[in-house]
Amino acid sequence: MIKKWYFYASLTVITVFLSSGFRPFNLETNPWFLINEEDGTHYLYPSQEQEEYTNLNIPFTGNFFIGFREALGYRESESKYKKINSLGYMGKYQFGIETLKSVGIYNRSAFLNSPELQEKAFLALLAQNKWELKKEIKKYEGTILNGIRVTESGILAAAHLGGAGSVKKYFRYKGKRNFRDAYGSSVRSYMKMFGGYDTSFIVADSNAKAKIR
Repeated sequence: MIKKWYFYASLTVITVFLSSGFRPFNLETNPWFLINEEDGTHYLYPSQEQEEYTNLNIPFTGNFFIGFREALGYRESESKYKKINSLGYMGKYQFGIETLKSVGIYNRSAFLNSPELQEKAFLALLAQNKWELKKEIKKYEGTILNGIRVTESGILAAAHLGGAGSVKKYFRYKGKRNFRDAYGSSVRSYMKMFGGYDTSFIVADSNAKAKIR
């Protein structure tokens, strides 16, 4: 009887000891990912509030250009080079036929089957849009319009969605003319979603073309 009592007592002590070893420590949440925005928008990760998280499907790349490129590509097509949507837009960045022609591409099949050509087409279009919107970038970058901070990368992303003309109208009407595509994405949403990336190395060029050596 005594041996059984010792056995169960020992088992209880061991169980309590092991259980305490797996209890989580109380960790302080440090603001290691904090953006100081004058408009009052703050981002703090990690957070205990589930609604503060977005659906992050791409790796963290900071504000580098690769982050801009991959985030926009994922938004457009889930980064699928051979995707054609219901309206006929093609590739990772969802180019239309006329936009392809504007960057010197006339062979749809070659475009869809060449990731290299698609990336070059994307760069060429960015260069063209930067040229078309150079006055708007100079005038509005760093300002707050319609509740969001205007940045060069946000302007270029919005132009990718709706064209440079739609972005010009957005600024002309102080954000009250907000172009939306057939799927509901707007110039304003893209300007906000893709703001703050470094696109400074893109050289404005009205005649930029996609070429494979």
